[in-house]
Amino acid sequence: MNHRPLGNTGFSVTEIGLGTWEIGADWGDVPEETGYEAVSTAFDAGVDFLDTADVYGDGRSERLIRRVLDEEDIDEDDVVVATKAGRRLDPHTADGYTRDNLERFIDRSRENLGVETVDLLQLHCPPNEVYYQPETFEALAAIRAAGKISHYGVSVEKVEQALKAIEYPGVETVQIIFNPFRQRPSERLFEAARKRDVGIIVRVPLASGLLTNALDHETEFSADDHRKFNRDGSAFDRGETFAGLSYDDALEAVDELEPHVPADMTMAQLTLRWILDHDAVSTVIPGSTSPAHIQDNVAASDFAPLSHELHGVIRDIYESHVYDDVHHRW
Repeated sequence: MNHRPLGNTGFSVTEIGLGTWEIGADWGDVPEETGYEAVSTAFDAGVDFLDTADVYGDGRSERLIRRVLDEEDIDEDDVVVATKAGRRLDPHTADGYTRDNLERFIDRSRENLGVETVDLLQLHCPPNEVYYQPETFEALAAIRAAGKISHYGVSVEKVEQALKAIEYPGVETVQIIFNPFRQRPSERLFEAARKRDVGIIVRVPLASGLLTNALDHETEFSADDHRKFNRDGSAFDRGETFAGLSYDDALEAVDELEPHVPADMTMAQLTLRWILDHDAVSTVIPGSTSPAHIQDNVAASDFAPLSHELHGVIRDIYESHVYDDVHHRW
């Protein structure tokens, strides 16, 4: 698989990584061995960048990654594992983003992952006020100096949060939602990130499964799946679920896109290739529990860039079905 530099971290990572939210929590019941197989399949397919968080299943995703590395005798130096911290705060408020709290969370992740030093630590979609607290970023720099993390960045909800975060010189990566239904980052963030040599990690690339063309009006989601309980943003930011669109509107956009998917690609591959056509992107982290889907996602790296005409079609669908409801919110 093709590799790209992860900003100025010195890491070169696969264009397609693996996001492990799905094997941790909030996507329905996922048995332990199913999660194990997903991580193992990703490694077998050549993936060398994994993203997790300390709250995914209360550390379950972190521990699964460690278990696969240990049991399959994979050298941790051959893999970059990024995790996140901050969402364990209760209440989740800006004043909790102190060195003591962050270091405590990071120590727990180090134990879960079985490492002395976390490759990349990201603030996990913190409250907006955190981006205006220099002391939080000073704390990250101090924790890095102590050898507990190698690099740090942010996972954000909004473009403006990313633009503020990269003003801090120690921030080397930004994780953000970007896909054909969430196009604003390419207009407002990518050039600024390129100028500062900040890596872009794209999460939720398939819009909670919408851009796999596997969902329809009859699809039933379990009570512990965020696609059921967070449609209105009652649990966390609404933009994390279906790109912030209402489910019915999103399905209409999918129906418009489906006829334009090339015959040799799936809709998921089209989506991932579209994202990779933006050269500011370092890596994309689709999540899945299906080995077949993980292998198909990885294959998107090998397709040629999409045509200008197809990019135009995708932009037209965005403007007619998505723009008004999504563009200026995130």
